[in-house]
Amino acid sequence: MDPREHAITIEVADAVAGRGEIEGDLRLPPEPNGLVIFAHGSGSSRRSPRNRMVAAHLNQAGFATLLFDLLTAAEEDVDVRTRHLRFDIVLLAGRLLAAGEVVAERTDTADLPVGTFGASTGAAAALVAAGERPGSARAVVSRGGRPDLAGDALPLVQAPTLLIVGSRDHEVIGMNQEAAAHMTCEREIAIVAGATHLFEEPGTLEEAARLATDWFGRHLSAG
Repeated sequence: MDPREHAITIEVADAVAGRGEIEGDLRLPPEPNGLVIFAHGSGSSRRSPRNRMVAAHLNQAGFATLLFDLLTAAEEDVDVRTRHLRFDIVLLAGRLLAAGEVVAERTDTADLPVGTFGASTGAAAALVAAGERPGSARAVVSRGGRPDLAGDALPLVQAPTLLIVGSRDHEVIGMNQEAAAHMTCEREIAIVAGATHLFEEPGTLEEAARLATDWFGRHLSAG
């Protein structure tokens, strides 16, 4: 049976207009094992084809997924010109926590253990959110992420964290290794052979999706 799709709206404090809304796509398979909230990378959106592919893999494994826009329409208009808000990790982490609050209030998702999946700068946002509010995520996965941008939040993260990096993404491998050294929670670095930063090479994104699904299966299903 295919997952049920729901469009959700999240009210936020808009950095440009004062108040605003961000949109999300919630997919619920029958009797889900848990819920994974996605934080996309800089310059992307909830329609990211790579995140949607990973989400579909998670759906097939019985996990609900939420993909949502990190910026409002007004913020997007400004960010296209300035490229500033996409790197405001504190702002993005706040949006991730706001999304978590919305699904915690829904009767069909309130009891599900929650994990977060971040790509690029979205990985930093996921880690800052997990560090700021322990318990908001039971597991975190980063794909091609910039966990180094989480800074002082890294030692505060309690959720088991998987850092997935491509073997050909040499600079980002170093950033992930340095970030992992500052973390105190359970953490692993998984290197996907042949992958560059965007995991565009044949089979590499599928391998990242498999690794993420296994991680959430270990740390969410038992919850």
